[in-house]
Amino acid sequence: MRADRLISILLLLQNKGKLKTRELAKELEVTERTIHRDMEALSAAGIPVVAERGKAGGWRLLKQYRTNLTGLKANEIKSLLISPSFQLLTDLGLTKDWYEARQKILASIPSSLQKNADHVWNRIHVDTSAWRQSTEKLESFKVLQQAIWEERILQIKYERADGECVERVVNPLGLVAKGSTWYLIALSNGKIRNYRASRMRSVILMSETFTRPTDFDLAQYWNNSTQEFIKSLPRYKADVEVSPSIIQRIKFPGRFVQILKIDSPLENGWIPLKLCFDTEQEAKEYILGFGNQIKIIRPNTLKQNIYEMARAIIDFYEQKNQM
Repeated sequence: MRADRLISILLLLQNKGKLKTRELAKELEVTERTIHRDMEALSAAGIPVVAERGKAGGWRLLKQYRTNLTGLKANEIKSLLISPSFQLLTDLGLTKDWYEARQKILASIPSSLQKNADHVWNRIHVDTSAWRQSTEKLESFKVLQQAIWEERILQIKYERADGECVERVVNPLGLVAKGSTWYLIALSNGKIRNYRASRMRSVILMSETFTRPTDFDLAQYWNNSTQEFIKSLPRYKADVEVSPSIIQRIKFPGRFVQILKIDSPLENGWIPLKLCFDTEQEAKEYILGFGNQIKIIRPNTLKQNIYEMARAIIDFYEQKNQM
C-alpha cells in the first residue's frame, strides 16, 4: 500500500540521513518515478523532504524533523523476536545483550501483542550448527571484532588451504558467518579478500587506523563473492541408471552429488539420472559405494576407472586370503 511505503520512506530517511532516488527505489522495490511521486506527496502533506543535487546529493529530511510513526506492527514484532542462532551470538559475545534487548522490546509493545510475541519465541527456533559440530577454535575472534569496530589495521599469520602460512597486513571490513563458520572480510594490497577465521594462526592489533571505503556494502559483497565462488567450483557430470531400491538415498541431499535430471523409469524399473560431482575422484568413490545398484552410461573413462578400482579391491583381498 502507498501509505505503508510513505511511512517506510520517512523511516529510511530518518535512520540513514540521506538516500538517492535509486537507493530508495531498490529498497522499496518500486521504480524511481514512483519515488519521485511519493516525494511530491510527502511534500504536499507538509513533510520537510529536501532534494540535494549533485554526485553526493539525495533526499533527506530537515534536521529538526523527526517522525514518531515508529509503532511496530504484529509481523514486524515477529521478525524481531524470531530466535537467532545462539551459537553465532555466543561467538560474538552478545548472548546476554540479545536476551536483555528482547526483554526491553517485549516491555515496550502493547500488552495486547505481548502474548503473540511469546508465541513467536516458542514456535520458531533457528539453529545454524551442523549435526557434527566443528571443533574449530576462534582464538583471536575478540581481536577481530575490536579491529572492525575501531577500524584498526591487523597483522595476521594465515594458513592457506594448501597448509602454507603467509603473513598479511589487512584492513578489516567485516565478519560473515556462513553456517557456523566465520570469515573475515578485509582489504589487502588493494583487493578485498575472504579469510577463514579458524585458519588465523596469529592476529596482532596495530595502533594505526584506516579509512573504511564509503561505498562498501558487506552483504552485497558477500553475495557477489558467493556467486563467483559457486561458478568457479569444478563440475564432473555422469549419466547413470540406478536401481529403484536406492533412488531415495540418491535423492537425499548430500555434499557429494547433485542430481541434474531424472528421467522416466525404464522397462526394467531402473531410473536414468544425470549426476554432477565436484571431481572425478568423488564420482568414482560415490558410485563404487553402491556396488551393482548403479550402472554408468557415460563417460566411458569413468566406467573403466571404476572397473579398475573394483578389480584392485578383489586382488587385494585375494592376496590377503592367501597369506
